[in-house]
Order: sequence, then structure tokens, then C-alpha cells
Amino acid sequence: MMKIYGPDNNELMQITSLENEDGKLVMKGKVFGSMPLTAKLTGTEARNAIKLLNFKLVMFLLTFLFRK
Repeated sequence: MMKIYGPDNNELMQITSLENEDGKLVMKGKVFGSMPLTAKLTGTEARNAIKLLNFKLVMFLLTFLFRK
């Protein structure tokens, strides 16, 4: 399970599974610990997310998994 936190360190979302469905990334989980959610990410939206990256953020992401 993966958790996403808000600025006040309260849990916003729990992601319990990632799946591939018709070429989309499907994330299933709960919002605020109780409301079920299924979110789909298309290739177009993933490419739009890449446009938000800058060099400093790319370097951070490359080392992110190895940080405490």
C-alpha cells in the first residue's frame, strides 16, 4: 500500500493497487481513509506531467527511492 499525504501530514489517499487497463494506468484505493476511488492516468496526461519537470526535480527523482 502507498500513502499520499497533504501539507499538514494528514493522509489524503491510500493506493492499494496499480493495474494496466486498456493502455491506462489504473490506481485503486481510498480517499481520506474511507471513500473508494479508481483513478485512471492516460499516456497523454503522463506526457503532460513530464512537461512539469525541471532538471533539479529530475535529479531529485533519480535519487528519491534511495533516500530515508
